Amino acid sequence: MKLLQIPSVALEQRIKQEIEENPALEIEEGEQDQEETLDDFEDDASDDFDGEEEYDSTDDEFDFDDYLDDDDIATYKLAANNSSPDDDRYEVPFSSHQSFQDFLLQQLGYRKLDEREHTIGNYIIGNLDDAGYLNRPLDALADDLLFALNIKTNRKELLEVLKVIQDFDPPGVGARNLQECLLIQLFRLQEEEPEKDFRLAIMIVDRFFNEFTKKHYEKILKRAEITEEELKDALTEILKLNPKPGNSMSDAGRTSQYVMPDFIIFNNDGELELSLSSRNTPELRVSKVYAEMLETYSGNKKSKSNKDAVIFVKQKIDSARWFIDAIKQRQNTLYVTMHAIMNYQYDYFLTGDETKLRPMILKDIAEIVNLDISTISRVANSKYVQTPFGTFLLKSFFSESMQNEEGEEVSTREIKKILSDCIDAENKSKPVTDEQLTTILKEKGYNIARRTVAKYREQLNIPVARLRKEL
Repeated sequence: MKLLQIPSVALEQRIKQEIEENPALEIEEGEQDQEETLDDFEDDASDDFDGEEEYDSTDDEFDFDDYLDDDDIATYKLAANNSSPDDDRYEVPFSSHQSFQDFLLQQLGYRKLDEREHTIGNYIIGNLDDAGYLNRPLDALADDLLFALNIKTNRKELLEVLKVIQDFDPPGVGARNLQECLLIQLFRLQEEEPEKDFRLAIMIVDRFFNEFTKKHYEKILKRAEITEEELKDALTEILKLNPKPGNSMSDAGRTSQYVMPDFIIFNNDGELELSLSSRNTPELRVSKVYAEMLETYSGNKKSKSNKDAVIFVKQKIDSARWFIDAIKQRQNTLYVTMHAIMNYQYDYFLTGDETKLRPMILKDIAEIVNLDISTISRVANSKYVQTPFGTFLLKSFFSESMQNEEGEEVSTREIKKILSDCIDAENKSKPVTDEQLTTILKEKGYNIARRTVAKYREQLNIPVARLRKEL
């Protein structure tokens, strides 16, 4: 169950851990030309995996031939083949560059500061978050400097050093909030482009920031006594600014995170085909060295030391075989479950049309494959499937159902897709409200309440109508 829950990208690390802990388990050298199909998984699972078997380490009555005569043991019982010659091989690119913190420290070194100011500036830079903001209050920084570096300072001195840092690149770095961040960038632009007038944009951010964030444009027009065209030009300049200046470098400093799909669905001339992505699962086998050790120690069964050695080696071989069987069982369960999901949502995986997604819960798939709901949940958790239309989290295909006016069961995913399409097509100067969206859905045959529409909109990370408004 633990192996089943982890995604393929983490399985490689789990296998390495098992190999380190159990020397009787090793990676198979070379690759075998073997493809994993549904029939292969079902045959292997029925032949190899028996959940009722349990080894009693205190029982010293066992047949050494079961461990020594490998010629009588099928190869697939001693090894787990988890790849095929057709598997794609991906290399993750790595880049070397200057970090965000180092970039700021380098600029600090160019400024004419004394040792005390440089130490304070170094400490302030160390407290900036990845977005480039200083989230700690200056009074708290003063206390930290006193206790950590024995530097007694005050808010005024800290503010002077902070102003130096706020003059660094990227513009806006060292701000204590979004308003200050935008103002720093606007003042910088005014200095760099004196031919342009940023005074109105500065006034809006400085005096009407609350109205600006809530898009109360009517209030700004009235209080600032400006025209709608002037407001539109000022907003255009403000929206060009970077609300997270540090991200321009900190994002590049992180290793790119790639989604490795656990399943791949192909459309072969109108027929769907499923395969497991097993590039992170090396082939495993029981160590031949340990089998030879067992043969050596078993020569003298009466010796207590040999008897203890035999029991130890036997436990390691049993554990290795169990792990190989568990890997095979994992692959079998993953394939069978995903195959059932693919068939259940066949029309969607064939066309990519979200409106063709059928309502599907864990119980539906559990009944098809005759497995427990918790097992299906483990399969769906943190697993990704690659389709001709993109790579998706498997659990995103599970959704509750609702009835339309015709009494048909429809997926909530279908309703969310229609809701999203309606918002994308709206007039941004007059965005549709939740009440209007409720009316539109009812006209399309989906009789749902306004609060449900609001819930679905929030799940889609779509703001309310007022915050979607544009001039």
